[in-house]
Amino acid sequence: MKLLRVLTAAAMFTCILSGCLALLLLVILMVRFPPLLVAVLLTCWIVSRLLSAREKPSP
Repeated sequence: MKLLRVLTAAAMFTCILSGCLALLLLVILMVRFPPLLVAVLLTCWIVSRLLSAREKPSP
């Protein structure tokens, strides 16, 4: 049981570390290539508009 907890903790650590690394690489790419920053901002804006339109009840 203790070995399972250690393996689970190691897997969680690896997943969190890889997620942070991916986020850091995305930020570096957005700084180096401004069109990517514009694309990410536009995508976030579109998603927020779609979510807000989905929440409103239709008449």
